[in-house]
Amino acid sequence: MTEIKGLLHAYSISESGLGTVLKEKKEITEAVESSQLAWVHLDANEPDVNIWLESDLKCIDSIIVDALVAEEARPRILQFDSGTLLILRGVNLNEDAKPEDMVSIRMWIDKSRIISVRRRRLKAVSDITEKLLSGKGPKNSGEFITMLIGRLFERMEPVFSDLDEELNTLEEKIMDTPEAVYRQEINSIRRRSILFRRYMAPQRDVIAALRISDQPWLKLKDKRHLQESLDDIIRYIEDIDSIRERGQIIKDELTNALSDRMNKNLYMLSVVAAIFLPLGFFTGLLGINVGGIPGSENGSAFFVFCAMLVGVVVFQISLFKFLKWF
Repeated sequence: MTEIKGLLHAYSISESGLGTVLKEKKEITEAVESSQLAWVHLDANEPDVNIWLESDLKCIDSIIVDALVAEEARPRILQFDSGTLLILRGVNLNEDAKPEDMVSIRMWIDKSRIISVRRRRLKAVSDITEKLLSGKGPKNSGEFITMLIGRLFERMEPVFSDLDEELNTLEEKIMDTPEAVYRQEINSIRRRSILFRRYMAPQRDVIAALRISDQPWLKLKDKRHLQESLDDIIRYIEDIDSIRERGQIIKDELTNALSDRMNKNLYMLSVVAAIFLPLGFFTGLLGINVGGIPGSENGSAFFVFCAMLVGVVVFQISLFKFLKWF
C-alpha cells in the first residue's frame, strides 16, 4: 500500500514557509521522522490512520496515538519532554451544522513534526494549507500553532456577535409585545451559550498553559501571539457569560410581563364578577316562582327593578373607586 487512507494533507515545510505536497506513504513517513518540519493532517474516521500511527511512526508514544484518534475529546494539553499533545476546538461552520457543535482538532507538535487529526472538517486548517501552497505559511512549529489558534479564534468572533445580536433583537420584541412563544427562543440562546462555554473555558486553560510552557520550539514571539489569543478567548468567555445572564434576565422580564398581564385580566374578571354578584342575587331572589313577589301585579315593576339594578351598579363602581380597587 503506497497511500494512507484517511490522509487529508501532508506537507514538508521549508524555512521560508513554502509547503511541498507529500502523497506517498513512504515519503510521508520519512518526512515525519526527518529533522525538517513536516505536517500531516489525517481523518480519524478511517481505520488505516490508527494503524499507520501505531505501526509506522516510532517517534510517537501509544498514549499520544490513543488521544489523537479518540472518539470524543475535550480541549486539553499534555506536555512531554519531546513535544506537546494539544486538543482544541473551533466553531462548526460546515454546511447545515450548528456552530455550537464545536469541532475538535487533535495535534502532536514538536520541533520537526506536526501530526493533526480531525473527525469533521475545520476551516482553519484550510486557511493554513492555502498559505503553505502560496509560500506564506508558518516557518516553524511555533508559528504553525499560533497561526492555527489565531484562525480558530478569528472565526469564533462573528458567531458570538451574531448570538449577541439575536439576543438584542429578541429583547426588543419582548419589550414591545411580550408573548409566551419567546420563551423557547430565549432557552435556545441560553442553551447555545452554555454549549459554547463548555469547550471555551477549558480551551482558555490550554492556551494559558501553552503560553507559559518551556517547549524549545516556542519562541518569545510565539508566546506573545498566544497572549493575544488568550486575551481573545477570555473576552469571548465573558461575552458568553454575559449572553447567558442577559438571557435569564430577559426571561424573568418576560415571565413578569406575562404574569402582570394575567393578573390584570384576572383583576378585571374579578371586578366584573363583583359587580354582577349582587345583580344575580336580586334577579334570582325576585325570579322565584312563589307568591308574594313585590310588583307582580304592577305593570311598571320591571322598569323600576331595572332602574334599581342600574343604581346598584353605580353605587358599586363609586364604592370601588373610593376604596381604590381600580
